[in-house]
Amino acid sequence: MRRSFALIQTRHTGVAWLAALMLAGCAAPRSGPVGGPPAAVEASPREMAVYPARGQSARRADRDRYECHLWAVRQSGFDPARSPAPARASVRRVEPDPPTGTSTTMGAVAGAVVGAAVANPQRTLEGAAIGAVVGGVAGNAADNAREARAQAIEERMADRRDQPREQRADNYRRAITACLEGRGYTVR
Repeated sequence: MRRSFALIQTRHTGVAWLAALMLAGCAAPRSGPVGGPPAAVEASPREMAVYPARGQSARRADRDRYECHLWAVRQSGFDPARSPAPARASVRRVEPDPPTGTSTTMGAVAGAVVGAAVANPQRTLEGAAIGAVVGGVAGNAADNAREARAQAIEERMADRRDQPREQRADNYRRAITACLEGRGYTVR
């Protein structure tokens, strides 16, 4: 009798370990491509509509626009014709540490072990399964929080990297608008 109880206990423990290992294999890394294709970025400032307010000819309007463009480039340090879009392919992805899925796996395994250890000897397998689920859910929450922090850091870095270019482009738009309005054009 005592021998059969030990055999049953060993089987339950073995099944609990097997269940824990199987659940550990369910942890998946973050989905989606790392890096991916570069995002489309506007290479030049927004198009502006320029209307002659003093009856200027089309030839005169073209000349004024060109001269104002040169002046705006000198004033702002930004030339929309020569300022390439920032290269997005060289951007590094911020990865959480430890990698996504680690806490889910560790939580499931630890939960299965603890669940099997504290369960009634006749219900070791059930205890391991419940512990694995609870540990996996808690670990997944930790993984998601770490992933959200990494994403927030990545977005702040992208904003900082693009800000100077956007500021120069805005300065260019203000300068060319001021020049054209000073020469008698309406700019929208």
